[in-house]
Amino acid sequence: MRTTRTAARAVALAVAVPFVVGLVDLASAGAAPSGRVELTFTDPAIVESSGLVARDGLVVTVNDSGDTGRVFAVDRRTGDTVGVTTWSDDPEDVEALAPAGAGHVWVADIGDNAEARDSVSVTRVPVGRGDHDVRGDVTTYELVYPGGARDAETLLVDPDGRLVVVTKGVFGAEVLRAPARLDPGRPNRMRAVGTARAIATDGAFWPDGRHLVVRGYSSASVYAWPSLGLVARFDLPDQPQGEGITVDEDGVVLISTEGVRTDVLRVRLPRRAAAAVAPVAPVAPPPSVTASPSTDSGVAARPVDGVDAPDVVGGRSGRSYVIGAGFALVMLVLLVRSLRPRG
Repeated sequence: MRTTRTAARAVALAVAVPFVVGLVDLASAGAAPSGRVELTFTDPAIVESSGLVARDGLVVTVNDSGDTGRVFAVDRRTGDTVGVTTWSDDPEDVEALAPAGAGHVWVADIGDNAEARDSVSVTRVPVGRGDHDVRGDVTTYELVYPGGARDAETLLVDPDGRLVVVTKGVFGAEVLRAPARLDPGRPNRMRAVGTARAIATDGAFWPDGRHLVVRGYSSASVYAWPSLGLVARFDLPDQPQGEGITVDEDGVVLISTEGVRTDVLRVRLPRRAAAAVAPVAPVAPPPSVTASPSTDSGVAARPVDGVDAPDVVGGRSGRSYVIGAGFALVMLVLLVRSLRPRG
């Protein structure tokens, strides 16, 4: 009886927790931003868009678990697939993509709903127009979590070029950073660097690397990097099962969802989030220090624009200092004498 009761509680908890998390998510989010259709996937083979990267006029995506190891390059103007890269026959559970330099993406085989995998893997894959079969020609790197298996659907690349994995925890996520140099010949142990929102399904950095966004099914959170301080949180437009998010080279946020012939939406950020991630204007250099030659001594005069410099003994400034000091001394003597009692 006790075993049956425990199992029933486990089932109830498994059903209730995501529902409660969803309610909390909606209650704490800000006003939902508007979203407009950027493109519509026309390829019927794209059935569960999970990861998303936007670069060089292309939107790159990958299907959720169950597909073969292939990546789709989609023309951003038309929504048509213009290239497919096949990199593996049987990945375990591909869930995310991240930029990997010109013409490449990182493919993250990191899904683990049962949290049973000893390790997960990432592979740097070429993408672009035209079909490519690179099976056997790409390198896969094994990533290991500290302290045991996790489920994850989010891969990012930080400003230093290091991979960052965000787990998909029900009560909150762990943010883990991979080593600076990945070794294909041995496991690469990740290190926890902070926490993030619950039920994280994808994420991306802004081009300047100062902020990142992590999304769930119905909302997104913006964090400062590397502090991971929460900057803003907002609802996302309704989608059947929204999982993908990317930030392009211009800072434009795009989101995708599972389903056949689904839309990729451009998200207009709420004011607070937009202000936080706005590019920082370059700091103007201090006024240049210029000098004009002295007319009688050949020594540079004081700089302009209120910038002070030490007096130069022997030049006009030095003589002015001596004269001024002498005048002050004379005035002090006269003042003392005038205050002395007569007689």
